Amino acid sequence: MARHVKISSVGKQPPPFPRGENVNYETLIPGMIDFWKTEIQKVLPDNPDLIVMPEMCDRYSGTPKDALISYRKAMGDRMLNELQQIAKNHNCYIVYASAREAQDGTWRNAALMIDRGGEVIGQYNKNHTTIPEVDSGILCGAQTPMVQCDFGTVGMVICFDLNFDELRFKYKALKPDLLVFPSMYHGGMMQQYWAYSCRAHFVGSLGTAQPNQIYSPVGHLIASGNTVARAITATVNLDCAVVHRNYNDGRMDGNNKLGRMKEKYGPDVIIMDPGPLGAVLITSESETVSIDEMIAEFDIELLDDYFARSLAHQHDPANREAE
Repeated sequence: MARHVKISSVGKQPPPFPRGENVNYETLIPGMIDFWKTEIQKVLPDNPDLIVMPEMCDRYSGTPKDALISYRKAMGDRMLNELQQIAKNHNCYIVYASAREAQDGTWRNAALMIDRGGEVIGQYNKNHTTIPEVDSGILCGAQTPMVQCDFGTVGMVICFDLNFDELRFKYKALKPDLLVFPSMYHGGMMQQYWAYSCRAHFVGSLGTAQPNQIYSPVGHLIASGNTVARAITATVNLDCAVVHRNYNDGRMDGNNKLGRMKEKYGPDVIIMDPGPLGAVLITSESETVSIDEMIAEFDIELLDDYFARSLAHQHDPANREAE
């Protein structure tokens, strides 16, 4: 059945690190916490189910390298504790991305999922840290945990991760409902490609002047911020599937399964065609029938199943020239 989730992204470039020799962290840290509380307040009237914050969000822009460790230690869990309280007070999930110190004293570039009760229920450590990050003591993560939320499964990707196929292939196999992307860079077309490749909704939260954006599983732009209005909120429906037009819309064999499904369910099913992709997103708006049940009823072939069937047909020796 329809699984509507209201998602907010509050990505914004943090204020600059103050100049001067005698910087007082006990002044800086409350200021940073207040900065993000102000940004989050902009979306709270929307009653979001999930708020996503950008990579290293609790660090001032341009923090000197020699001040990073001492600043991180001074910050500790203070920002986390504030966000946990916000999540609990407003019954929402929050993705908080920050440098986190492990028990052995090493560091990770991490994204934490805080649940509606204010508890941390998942942590993703950036798998593909940059060379400068590694040289500064931040180790590469090795896991791709899937976080189970009450609206569906969530995978997390951080910044430079977006450039590496091995991570994308792991998430594609895990089939998340939603990918969140705390980052310090936009990634351009890679945001759309990850959404399509993983058949997942995708939400970016950027600690830069570039826009926060939300994409559908066929790479369709659902919502975008701008240089003035940074925070965005959009409702997505996770009860959806990606299918190819071939063998589903009647052009190949005259059996218009999508057409018959639409004729029966009317406004309770949405068929979103992004254009030249060849694939479409089908979504159930029904309160009683899920998209999987509609797919089974009309024997609709999923995109990945169609591609697998095509490959098997192509690899049949009878259909291939000699190598």
